[in-house]
Amino acid sequence: MDTTLQGFSEQIADASATGTPLRIRGGGSKDWYGQDLQGALLDTTAYRGITDYEPTELVITARCGTPLAEIEEHLTPHGQMLAFEPPHFGTNATLGGMVATGLSGPRRQAAGSVRDFVLGAALMNGQGELLRFGGKVMKNVAGYDVSRLLTGSLGMFGLIAEVSLKVLPKPVEELSLRLEMTQEEALRRLNEWGGQPLPISASSWADGVLALRLSGARSAVEAARARIGGEVLIDAEAWWRALREQDNAFFAEAARHPNGLWRLSLPTAAPPLYLPGRQLIEWGGAQRWLLTDADAAAIRAAASGAGGHATLFRGGARDAGVFHPLAPAVRTIHKQLKNAFDPAGVFNRGRMYREF
Repeated sequence: MDTTLQGFSEQIADASATGTPLRIRGGGSKDWYGQDLQGALLDTTAYRGITDYEPTELVITARCGTPLAEIEEHLTPHGQMLAFEPPHFGTNATLGGMVATGLSGPRRQAAGSVRDFVLGAALMNGQGELLRFGGKVMKNVAGYDVSRLLTGSLGMFGLIAEVSLKVLPKPVEELSLRLEMTQEEALRRLNEWGGQPLPISASSWADGVLALRLSGARSAVEAARARIGGEVLIDAEAWWRALREQDNAFFAEAARHPNGLWRLSLPTAAPPLYLPGRQLIEWGGAQRWLLTDADAAAIRAAASGAGGHATLFRGGARDAGVFHPLAPAVRTIHKQLKNAFDPAGVFNRGRMYREF
């Protein structure tokens, strides 16, 4: 076993023996996400590096402490990308943190989520044992569901030591459009376009403006532009980057909002939610960011009524829990998985749900 991994294993085994909680941390760019942090620090940044990359196979494998920017820079000369467009939220973002939080950017509506691109992973469990799941190609499906299960788990099952990801070629052509319309009209048209063969790779509606990004072959992009209409969005690359990194005017207001920023995950066909405050809508209607003075119960009732769930994404009071309450059957599954991988309960204790 690698010297750095051996050090992790010893720290984990000691923590399990003494019942000492551990806080797994890479670059710390998403320390604010989830419930309050607790436990001794397990710093993963020393375990870094790309261990395997074959551009013709569209697969990259890297260690958990590898900077996300380094991975993207490695892909760029080959015209490839992480298609789910993960947010960094800082210069120190790492691969392990990207997978553990499971957050995707604007391109998720067309390409899929982080979970959809995880082919395999190495996990160090509560005994300090290194377990491997999945593989480096799509055909190797042994344990595939387990490796994907780690995505978005916030490290509650163990230390995600290494990950293999599918990558995709960058689009040949991209063009972004701007259209003025109400929320109701935007949701209606997004759902209509979603059922048509249009190369829409990202969408965003806020304050009466709908932005669309078209990606693909030049002929397909030009045909979609003619069909959809609207104006060409100026400085589109910066627009979508600011949306991905939550660095635009809407999210600047969110940083000051006393009730925090809520993230609602809904079916794309869900109607407008008439909650007080401001909304920004992404992913064809499936992701709705909310700034409101409504309480957590009202927000979650509205989300549940529309067939989705609500997360207190950033800021605000966390007394009601950051993540949507689990159904009893799902809670039981979570507990069983937690006990299987981390019987002493040392990893990121309470980071996702207080009872884990």
